[in-house]
Amino acid sequence: MMAIDWFSPAQCVGYAAFVLGVGSFLQTDDRRFKLFMAGECLAYVLHFALLGNPTAVASSTMSLLRSLLALRTRSRWVMVGVIAANLALGLLLAKQPSDWLPLAASCLGTYALFQLQGVPMRLVMLCGTGLWIANNVIAGSIGGTALEVVIAAVNTLTIWRMARQARTQPA
Repeated sequence: MMAIDWFSPAQCVGYAAFVLGVGSFLQTDDRRFKLFMAGECLAYVLHFALLGNPTAVASSTMSLLRSLLALRTRSRWVMVGVIAANLALGLLLAKQPSDWLPLAASCLGTYALFQLQGVPMRLVMLCGTGLWIANNVIAGSIGGTALEVVIAAVNTLTIWRMARQARTQPA
C-alpha cells in the first residue's frame, strides 16, 4: 500500500469537496441543495483527476452536469440521457468491478435529483453515498472518504429534521 500525503494538491481539493458536500446536505431547500452539490462535484472532478481515477472523474463530471441540469428541468428524457451517459462511460472506462461504484452512485443521484423531492430524494442520495464511501476507501481518498461519511451522517440528520418538520406542520 502506498503512503498518502495528507496535504498533497489532490487531498486539499478533496477537503474543499468535503466542505461543499457537507454544506449541500445541510440544506433543506432542494434548489440550494443542488447548487452546493454542483460545487462539490466540480471539486471532486479535480480531486479524482489528481488521484488518477478516471471513472470517478467521469462520474463526478456527470454528477456536476446532472446537478446543473436538475436546477433547470425535471424531464425524464434528460434524466435518461444522463444515466445512459454514465453507463456508456462505465463501459468505456471501467477495468474492475469497483470502478462501477461511482457510476452507480451517479445513476442513483440522477434519478433522485430529477424524479424525487424532499425526504425521498435524500434517502436515495443516501444509498449513493454508501457507494461513494466504498469507492473512496478503495481509491485512497482521505477527504472523499471523510466527506461521504460525514455526508451520510448530515443527510440522515437532515432527513430526520425534514420528517419531524413535516409531522408538526398542518396538512
